[in-house]
Amino acid sequence: MSTRSVQSAPPRAPSYLVPFIIVTCLFCIFGFLTNLNSNLSPKLEDIFNLNHAWSNLVATSWFFAYLVFSVPSSKVIEMVGYKRTMVISLFIMVVGALLFVPAAARVNFPLFLTASFVLASGVCMLQTSANPYVSILGPEHSAPARLTLAQAFNSLGTALAPLVVGAFILTDPGKLQDKFAVAHTVQGPYIAIAITLLVLAFAIMFMHLPAITMARDASEAEKDIAQAGRSIWSFKHTVLAMVGIFFYVGLEIALAANAIKFFVSQGVSSRDTVALLASFYPLSMMIGRFAGTVVMKVIKAEKLLAGLGVLGVALLVAAMFTTGQVAIWCLILCGVANSIMYPTIFALGIAELGPLTSKGSGVITIGNVGGAVLPPLFGLVADKFNYQAAFLIPIVGYLFVVYYGLSGYKPARDLAR
Repeated sequence: MSTRSVQSAPPRAPSYLVPFIIVTCLFCIFGFLTNLNSNLSPKLEDIFNLNHAWSNLVATSWFFAYLVFSVPSSKVIEMVGYKRTMVISLFIMVVGALLFVPAAARVNFPLFLTASFVLASGVCMLQTSANPYVSILGPEHSAPARLTLAQAFNSLGTALAPLVVGAFILTDPGKLQDKFAVAHTVQGPYIAIAITLLVLAFAIMFMHLPAITMARDASEAEKDIAQAGRSIWSFKHTVLAMVGIFFYVGLEIALAANAIKFFVSQGVSSRDTVALLASFYPLSMMIGRFAGTVVMKVIKAEKLLAGLGVLGVALLVAAMFTTGQVAIWCLILCGVANSIMYPTIFALGIAELGPLTSKGSGVITIGNVGGAVLPPLFGLVADKFNYQAAFLIPIVGYLFVVYYGLSGYKPARDLAR
């Protein structure tokens, strides 16, 4: 009897929809926490009678963690994988959130900064793992759009933070008896945050996420790079992406951390109105990211990046020479200019790295330390002159982003060490 061979069906491409949704929820979480931390500045000014420069140290303590833990985070990914790194980062974030409780109980500014640093250390590890994970959950050519979509939900979390601050933390100090009562309003929200993060950590621990140990199947060129033992620091487009992230994060946080105080300086007196206006800044960023995901289908990501950098410069120049509602809305609309910058710079920076993607992610994430450097510098200029003069600092950042979108993003083709 003759036998007929049965041809096996080709393997079906894996579905990454559920993992993408899970990781996108993490983007929402760390967007919320980052902006919540930034919006603590006016609260700490009330409690400790600080000027703008000193109150911006809360942003410095947060983003200094990126300088310390970005590269070690990439090492953790290499050792335990993306999923376990995400779980570890969430447990670290729980510890950081709980540290705000004794900081508020003791009304201790250094302890506030310590709590901010520990919480940010977990967020740093989460970002170092989540950003490349989203980028490699699909084709490389669509990585900027995919990461931009995930970052849109990061902006949703960012937009919610000022509302939480306004409702639960920005209590009018005149209505409370002393600074201890003012400080204690911080405790409840951070206890709730710690519980939420703990539940999320255990949930992800038992969820199925595809194990991806390196970025896709490496191309022949990428294998040549890996075999040549090339240092990650020799990739110009990756190092320039780190600088681009430095300027971008610095300017985004400087504007977010000082938005409430800037709105007050422009005549907005109601705390509810101020908190609502502050939420419009990340909300405009979220809208821009959803729109950017669509626009990238017809406009190359790097060209859109350069164009929005020019828009950012134009808006801040207008804010420098106007006052009142016009200046306020110029700052708010900077959210649209900022919208695709982080995910696009990140995706372009890890392009063509292949097996070195996790190392590239660690290098680029170091750039988040810009959030520790530029906000205090912004505050110093605002203290010495005014907010309009301080806008020169983010303008410089936008100009570098324009350069990266026009030229800096291009990977070098040689294999020189």
